[in-house]
Amino acid sequence: MSRPGEPAGWSAVSAVTPPPWLSPMVLALESAPALELSRFSPPRDGSGRHSAVLILFASPDAAAEGDVLLIQRSATMRNHAGQVAFPGGATDPQDSSPAATALREAAEEVGLRPDTVDVLGALQAVWLPPSGFVVTPVLGYWRSPHPVGVVDEAEVASVHRVRLSELLLPANRFTARHPSGYSGPAFAADGLFIWGFTANLLDRLLRLAGWEQPWDREQVRPLPV
Repeated sequence: MSRPGEPAGWSAVSAVTPPPWLSPMVLALESAPALELSRFSPPRDGSGRHSAVLILFASPDAAAEGDVLLIQRSATMRNHAGQVAFPGGATDPQDSSPAATALREAAEEVGLRPDTVDVLGALQAVWLPPSGFVVTPVLGYWRSPHPVGVVDEAEVASVHRVRLSELLLPANRFTARHPSGYSGPAFAADGLFIWGFTANLLDRLLRLAGWEQPWDREQVRPLPV
């Protein structure tokens, strides 16, 4: 359970049982306070544009063999251009929940079939000050993976199923530094430079699941141009 006075960082949205290899992450999230996942809480006045992203894991039977679905955003996007991200986007009026938003956006961006996904739960919403988005991360298990790819080149430049073994390799982990002075965890995997919101979430999820391997946080790399 969360500590007194701290909001929970997780809410189950279905009775689906995760595969055994993914269970440590789900169990850890059930007791993690929201501040464990992000220090940026949504504005109390309700402002911000609501959205959701889909953190979609797939694997036959073991974390070491698993992967997570990521996209690289188009360089022409108004917000977070060129960055690596989870599939997702802004909430539409017809969306019944953050999970509905995340699945709809993933279908529109990469052609994901929602019926192949078991939605496990949603994390506490996170505020992204640079863009003003209030983002709810939705955790899913890709029960029946199928081919996916770029649907709209105006939004997505490339689609990747990044192996967890690459993300966990200490040599692929470092601290990224933005010209503004921001620094945070980052990954180099599948030819991608993963930083910012996406890297922060991955960093916390891998640590909570107990999969993280010690890595050199003093190794600092600037953001690529």
